[in-house]
Amino acid sequence: MGATETDTETEAEPAAEPTKVLEFGLGEDTYCLGIGVIDEIVDAGELTRIPNSPGHVEGVMDLRGRTTTIIDPKTLFDVDGEGARDRIVVFDDDALDEGGAVGWMVDEVYQVRDVDPATVDDSTTVEDDGVRGIVKADGRFVVWVEPDVTTE
Repeated sequence: MGATETDTETEAEPAAEPTKVLEFGLGEDTYCLGIGVIDEIVDAGELTRIPNSPGHVEGVMDLRGRTTTIIDPKTLFDVDGEGARDRIVVFDDDALDEGGAVGWMVDEVYQVRDVDPATVDDSTTVEDDGVRGIVKADGRFVVWVEPDVTTE
């Protein structure tokens, strides 16, 4: 028997490939970033404050000979809560249009996991708010953010 018109209309399109994300903690909440924008994760070191810098800029640090601007994503995303602030997620230079090395100071780094794009709820996001969507993982919500931050 040949394929009918109905058979070809109901063929499913291939599912989108899962995306690997890094989960990390800010305050009491869990966030994630696509690993394609991350260069490395390092222990927080000594920071040098920059006078008159924006409130979200924690300072700069020397990372293997590169001056790296360290951002506080809690300020960017208006997150309350204290944390260890002992890890820095350093972004790939190509991921940002900053013209230099940038990292986020986070409280904890949890794990790398696969996220099925079909499970990302983007109905609660606002254009240009830095949030890609909400992922439900293991009975909890994880906020998927994008590293489009400025050091201005």
